[in-house]
Amino acid sequence: MTDPHQRKALLLRLDPAIHSALAKWASDDLRSLNGQIDFLLRQALRDAGRLPRALPEPRKPGRPRTP
Repeated sequence: MTDPHQRKALLLRLDPAIHSALAKWASDDLRSLNGQIDFLLRQALRDAGRLPRALPEPRKPGRPRTP
């Protein structure tokens, strides 16, 4: 059975300047580039009123705590 919240892989082609700007922004926010893109897409979906309600909250930025 497939987990409905399993992450999907996506090939994304970006202009090098956009990639650099996103990578710098992600670094400033202590996120990976993938995490930053996910964050921005969620924010855009929320602003447009299209964010699914059953979507789990993303992990907070920064390094995960070790127990």
